[in-house]
Amino acid sequence: MKIYLTDGSVVCFFTAVFDCFREKDCVITSNPNVQLTFDSEIVRVERDGEKNSRVQKAICAYDRDCADDVVTALRSCDPLKEQIAFEYIKKLMEAKAPIKKRLNVPEVIEFNDLIYKVIGEAHRLKGFLRFMESRGGALYAPYTPDNDITDLLTAHFAERLKSEKFVIHDLKRKIAGMYDGNEWFVGNAGEAEIYLSEYERAFENLWKKYYKAVNIESRPHEKQMKGYMPVRYWKFLPEKH
Repeated sequence: MKIYLTDGSVVCFFTAVFDCFREKDCVITSNPNVQLTFDSEIVRVERDGEKNSRVQKAICAYDRDCADDVVTALRSCDPLKEQIAFEYIKKLMEAKAPIKKRLNVPEVIEFNDLIYKVIGEAHRLKGFLRFMESRGGALYAPYTPDNDITDLLTAHFAERLKSEKFVIHDLKRKIAGMYDGNEWFVGNAGEAEIYLSEYERAFENLWKKYYKAVNIESRPHEKQMKGYMPVRYWKFLPEKH
């Protein structure tokens, strides 16, 4: 069995699809630590712009949204995302018609689940993301999303906070989305040492006092809190520190 190893980029994935589409038994993955079987053969895929364009053109001929859907699915943290997307593409090419609503097909169910989780997390974090004011006046929001959605959030907040400068820092992937008040971009970022403004410290203390004042210790409501705000987001909430 051939294992096509990509660099994790969209272009490299579509290149791999082109290279292995006719293979009867193959796997596409970006995981360099993929577990090998006795008969496995690693094929390292190099990006090819022409192959990428040809595959995207072919799948969009049957479903004009397919390329965008695949890009969204590849944002997933699922280690099998490339293979799931590849199986979906093969089903699409076999059907020669849109298949995203064929919910009785296992490949469609798995593919749609990837998209649902990516879009769902991006939607939640548009409301859950907490910005802090730094000493220099820029806003800073650290977070650890399950999926690779920093550029989606940066584009959203650049539209909503047009007059502000901000940084959205994905601590897990060590990347950051930055907006200077005019343009935004996403780049590599290591650890950051942020100094909060006096206003921010005062506001956080005031918020903690308010949270403590309205909380009734004899009537804990942890279950309700978890329903409103998943526990994995609590570490960035001042009131939970």
